[in-house]
Amino acid sequence: MPLIKVQTSVDAPSKGAVEDMLKQLSASLAKHIGKPESYVMTAFQPSTPMTFGGSTDPTCYIEIKSVGTMGSKTKTMSQEFCAQVQAALGVPPDRTYIEFADSEGAMWGWNGRTFG
Repeated sequence: MPLIKVQTSVDAPSKGAVEDMLKQLSASLAKHIGKPESYVMTAFQPSTPMTFGGSTDPTCYIEIKSVGTMGSKTKTMSQEFCAQVQAALGVPPDRTYIEFADSEGAMWGWNGRTFG
């Protein structure tokens, strides 16, 4: 049910580096929202043509979705995820947007059912 998707204009680093970044993001998201990591999904989409502020310098868009409310946790999550992505991909926080989206359980399907 929780999802963190990283879309970036930079080329993918090594497979191992990508896997390490995704595992770190997965563990961090589970910790922040208090849900089992066994439900967290991560995705990575490199080399996406993107602009930010009219520039094609390296940029990143991160989607975070979860059933329930993240409300008061988003500021801390933004800081941590920007730092993790900068360390892994070299994209500075001021060129990274994060979209936090709370979802209703009935709007997430898994294993032939929904969470609501």
